Amino acid sequence: MKQQALLELDDVKRIAAAAEAHARQHGWAVTIAIADAGGHLLWLQRLDGAAAISAQIAPAKAHTAALGRRESKVYEDIINQGRTSFLSAPGLRGMLEGGVPILVDGQCVGAVGVSGVKSTEDAEIARAGIAAL
Repeated sequence: MKQQALLELDDVKRIAAAAEAHARQHGWAVTIAIADAGGHLLWLQRLDGAAAISAQIAPAKAHTAALGRRESKVYEDIINQGRTSFLSAPGLRGMLEGGVPILVDGQCVGAVGVSGVKSTEDAEIARAGIAAL
């Protein structure tokens, strides 16, 4: 039987604080979502000025990255390359760049999803948060 690390509240807070600091450093108003390995929401933080829709998109990106165990951009690229039938994939809602899995010893323990600025910047914020671990 394998053992897997789990995110604890202190880990989630550390990720969120680092992601927030990175966003604020650049003046980016975003929503930050952190999910566990099953895509269940553990943290949602909407910074002042972030669009209301970002509070829906960020958790969807985190959910997709956690379940797929890869960045949500992979799915966006698949769709943009013409495989539009992938839009019907069950359970995946946030197939846009900005969802990044949290990997520990090669295992996905969760994901960070960010929404509110350019997709590349969303992903940058998510990675900055994860780097705090």
